[in-house]
Amino acid sequence: MATQLNASRPSGPTLVKGARAARTTVALKLAMAVSGFVFVSFVLAHMYGNLKAFAGHDAFNEYAHHLRELGEPLLPHEGALWILRLGLILSLVVHVVTGIALWRRAARARTTKYVKKRDTGASKASLMMRWGGLTILVFLVWHLLNFTIGKVNPQGGATDDPYNLLVDTFDVWWMTLIYLVAMVALGLHLHHGVWSAAQSLGWTGTAAKRRRAKNIGFITAVVIAGGYSLVPLAVLAGIITK
Repeated sequence: MATQLNASRPSGPTLVKGARAARTTVALKLAMAVSGFVFVSFVLAHMYGNLKAFAGHDAFNEYAHHLRELGEPLLPHEGALWILRLGLILSLVVHVVTGIALWRRAARARTTKYVKKRDTGASKASLMMRWGGLTILVFLVWHLLNFTIGKVNPQGGATDDPYNLLVDTFDVWWMTLIYLVAMVALGLHLHHGVWSAAQSLGWTGTAAKRRRAKNIGFITAVVIAGGYSLVPLAVLAGIITK
């Protein structure tokens, strides 16, 4: 009788392993949500700086110069800027690593393929998150080489003047096109990312909360992607000039 009771009990290690995996998945989702929030905060602040271009050459360059002196004399020249950059790089690593880990966990959990693949909104959004994230990552590398680290002027002009470098860059139509494509990818990523983060943090428990999370995601995507697109479009249209 005792043998039968023991045989009918679920094995302890299996439950512990499953619970541990669930906790790990939750931790990964939280890390991805927090790192994503860091990026949203940064891109909003950076967008404000970009829009200074509408105020003219001196206002934009004064803003760029102020960033390099931020924290002085407590910090060395560009010290605060490098702290921000390192924090963003760390957040980027966390975001990418957790994203890959969650994708691999989902792939392992689906041991058999569906007989009929349903084309759902969720599957499209998840697919766009992966490809959009890759697009944004490649664009970030180019963006840093263009404006920060390498300072590449596509027209062969000077690179020591931030405002003129910006105008020279977006005065080239294909550079503006690359930038706008990246902004579309960013907008789609933010739209689904805000919703996914709210879900991971337990903020979508009711229908009203789900609608609110979707609306916040949509507004965030439009404001950020639209705000970043204004400057290159204005340069290409001749509104922002040297």
